[in-house]
Amino acid sequence: MNTDKIYAEQLANEYAPKDTSKVVALRKLDAKAKLPATVFTYTFGIITATVAGVGIFLSMKVVGSGSTTMFVLGVIGLLGMGVNYPIYKKMLAQGKQKYAFEIMELAKEISEK
Repeated sequence: MNTDKIYAEQLANEYAPKDTSKVVALRKLDAKAKLPATVFTYTFGIITATVAGVGIFLSMKVVGSGSTTMFVLGVIGLLGMGVNYPIYKKMLAQGKQKYAFEIMELAKEISEK
C-alpha cells in the first residue's frame, strides 16, 4: 500500500475548496433545528444541578444552619432536573416542525438525483 499517495490525497482534500452541496445545506438545516433545544437543555441542566447541589449541601449542615429553606432549594433543583428532558423533547419537536418543510424539500431534491 502506498501510504505517501494516501497522505498526499488526504492533505489535498483538506486544502481543496469546500463545495456547498445540498447535503451540506441539509446538515446545516438539521443542526439549526436542533441547536436551540440542545443549548437550552445543557444550560438549564447545569443551573438546576448546581441549585440542587447547593441546596442539598447546605441542608445537610455541612456549612451553615441547615434550614428547611435550603432543603426546599435542593428539591426545586431536583424538580428542575426532572423536567429538563420533557422540555428538551418539546423544544426539539418545535425546532423540527419549524424547519420540516425546508428539510423535506432539500432531502427530496437530493434523493431524486
